[in-house]
Amino acid sequence: MGTEAHLLRQAPARSQFLPWAALITVWFLWGSTYLGIRAAVETIPPFIMAGARYGLAGAAMFAVLGPQHARGKDRLTWPQVRSSILIGALLLVGGNGLLSLSEKKLHSGLAALIVATVPAWMVLIHAAVTKSRIPGPLIAALVLGTAGVAVLVGGPGSAIDLGATAIVLVASVFWAAGSVFTRMVTLPKHPLVGTSLQMLSGGVLLLILGAARGELASFHLAEVSTRSAMAMVWLTILGSMVAFSAYVYAIRTLPNDIVATYAYVNPIVAVALGAVVDKEPVTRNLLLGGAIIVGSVVLIVSDRAKRNAAEQRRAG
Repeated sequence: MGTEAHLLRQAPARSQFLPWAALITVWFLWGSTYLGIRAAVETIPPFIMAGARYGLAGAAMFAVLGPQHARGKDRLTWPQVRSSILIGALLLVGGNGLLSLSEKKLHSGLAALIVATVPAWMVLIHAAVTKSRIPGPLIAALVLGTAGVAVLVGGPGSAIDLGATAIVLVASVFWAAGSVFTRMVTLPKHPLVGTSLQMLSGGVLLLILGAARGELASFHLAEVSTRSAMAMVWLTILGSMVAFSAYVYAIRTLPNDIVATYAYVNPIVAVALGAVVDKEPVTRNLLLGGAIIVGSVVLIVSDRAKRNAAEQRRAG
């Protein structure tokens, strides 16, 4: 009897701990992936690198989870598979694939700060899909975030590659769309089965896109540096299998405004690692623009939290 009572007390604590553990994992591991991507694409073509990373991780996870969690009453349906392919395409091909391409020309910390605009894009996409009005504070935050990107770029004569910057912005839009639609589509019951399918399908699409760009023809395994190979292992295991799985679990179990906090922790980790490990320059524009962008994200998250609390009070 005492053991049963103990288990009952522990169950709610465990159910509350796991989502937060997943989010903390995303905060720090994903912050490190920007530097990992920068190192990997030095000698591995970007789409081939991203495709192999996610394809291997997805295949390994599905081989372990599929036989147990994707059969019988939990067997996969076509709508679930179709939705997983869609989310994989948005998050991993449009989001991570384009980010990997951009980091051929951008420092990892700068790329991470631009990706911090994702919550702003999520607000716009959600408003467009639901045909809802964007509150004044969120409009201010969107304007602030845009100003932050402008400061990062540095205006006329800047040494920052504008084309690569634009690619990161487009990647951020794709990632935001995938994050919004994750809550709107039918996915496999087991979250990690859905994650593995998203990574597997996204990896295959990335490899196809890389082949179409001629990356396979120009890729030679013997030319891959030790640094790129080590980064690839880090990205595949910790960045994909662990951190991406944690993100999908967090976004399915925690409120959007809580999960969105990763967007202002990741760039801080990325800038710090880039400066310490790769000696990336920390300029005034980087600090000021980054602070403005992070400030806009804080404004978005705090306003959303206030509105959620107000709705709960009205419902109660």
